[in-house]
Amino acid sequence: MNPPAPALHAIDWPEGFVPGFTDNFCSNEVIAAGLSAADVWPLLATPTLWPTYYANSAAVRLHDGRGPLLAAGDRFYFETFGFPVEAQCTELVPPAAGQPARVAWHGWAGEGATRLDVHHAWLVEDLPQGRVRILTQETQNGAPAVELARARPNPMINGHQDWLDGLVAAARGRRQG
Repeated sequence: MNPPAPALHAIDWPEGFVPGFTDNFCSNEVIAAGLSAADVWPLLATPTLWPTYYANSAAVRLHDGRGPLLAAGDRFYFETFGFPVEAQCTELVPPAAGQPARVAWHGWAGEGATRLDVHHAWLVEDLPQGRVRILTQETQNGAPAVELARARPNPMINGHQDWLDGLVAAARGRRQG
């Protein structure tokens, strides 16, 4: 018999980016056996590693001589989904016993009618029986977000699933390494 399932944690949303009140929202999640939050965290908290396992991420650079690990308040740049994104890390909590790891950033691209504002958040938590849960959710505001929400298949859902799959594969590769 399996033990009772633990209560799962949720993303903390800033004002203006609460799902259901934005122009677009996507949510992806994976639960992987044989990995821990500690295995996943370095790959997620080091933006310059993203292109090594996620093909839709490029030209990553941290501003102001920061890095390679993100810290709350850090500014960085990357390209994804055809957008040149400036971003600032708004939340960063490394994994610790009994609490999930969290990383989130506000990203923006364009100006005026073409401006896109996003809040992209990740939650990484250890589960019983040697499993890890990785949740990524993003809310978006602006005309490009409206267009992305209408697109089928949904590029955000598919792209973020590729990110999760690549993250899990990279963490497994490092663990076996």
